[in-house]
Amino acid sequence: MIKAPDHVLKVKAYVPGKPMEELERELGIKDPVKLASNENPLGPSPLAMEAVLSETKKGSLNRYPDGSGFYLKKKLSRTLGVGTQWLTLGNGSNELIDIAARTFLRPGDEAVMAVPSFVVYSMSATLQGATPVEIPLTGDLRHDLQHMAQAATPKTRMIFIANPNNPTGTINYRPEYDKFFSEIPDDVLVVIDEAYVEYVTHKDYPDSMKYLAQGKNVLILRTFSKIYGLAGLRTGYGISHPEILAQMERVRPPFNANSLGQAAAIRALDDAAHVRRSIEMNGQGKEFLYRELSALGYDHTPTEANFIYIRVTDAKTLFDALLKEGVIIRPAGRDAIRVTIGLPEENKRFIHALKKTAAALKRSGPK
Repeated sequence: MIKAPDHVLKVKAYVPGKPMEELERELGIKDPVKLASNENPLGPSPLAMEAVLSETKKGSLNRYPDGSGFYLKKKLSRTLGVGTQWLTLGNGSNELIDIAARTFLRPGDEAVMAVPSFVVYSMSATLQGATPVEIPLTGDLRHDLQHMAQAATPKTRMIFIANPNNPTGTINYRPEYDKFFSEIPDDVLVVIDEAYVEYVTHKDYPDSMKYLAQGKNVLILRTFSKIYGLAGLRTGYGISHPEILAQMERVRPPFNANSLGQAAAIRALDDAAHVRRSIEMNGQGKEFLYRELSALGYDHTPTEANFIYIRVTDAKTLFDALLKEGVIIRPAGRDAIRVTIGLPEENKRFIHALKKTAAALKRSGPK
């Protein structure tokens, strides 16, 4: 039997959030609630849906998409105030993490990242034969940028920062970024993953574009999967120096951004009202869950994203118990869960299931 290289076999396959259809098949539960994958519960903008239907009616889905993403890049260029040569598209921002790793990491290199954070950083580095250097979060569950900068060695080629961080929902602030970038060697690429940037409300959230303008080696990643509600169409983008993107272009798969995703993303950028509704609903859901979790005695971390990190005694046991109540959440290690902020009725159902489950687990626990 053919065997993959050892550095590939080190990687554990990514386990996505359980689909609602799978829960229905396995347990026969009707109308389950999925709060596991940080999707926008409002769904896509109506304008984006109209664009999908219009693109479908063209009858051109037998043709490959625009491999250059000309019109989407043009729209992003106007929105962001950068030239199109500073932009690249991906099959979600997730793919751009992998493209960057494949472009810049070699066997024996090192990539610095926080832990816990998005597991794809470690996966992508390991698959290139590089070594992930994992720096624990601070006591308040934020990236320890000081120690991440200190961890850079002559072997370090990339540093990954998720801001807001997944799964904790925490952010790093402007002064921390300033100090961090003053200490990073010029030959290290800093990948800043801003998948949840639109949800951030904190006044000291750093403008990563500033560091790009200063000439720092930065790759900023964003996505249409979260607040824009287009997770099923897998469209993301990166912002960086044209010289960096030109190298990534050698690795980028052809036609990686599909036709429907590009069309929907263009129109989604026009619907500021939908984004505002999404932010407002997220804020209201956040406050409801804060109150309810506090009343139940659960330690939770204030979030700048659309999910909440909650400390629990046994994440796997609670996950399984909530599944039986028709609520899908995400374990985040042994002693924490990550719960997406959903529609008001979904948040209420989660709290109801949590109360019911906690009581049942307590009754069945040790005397």
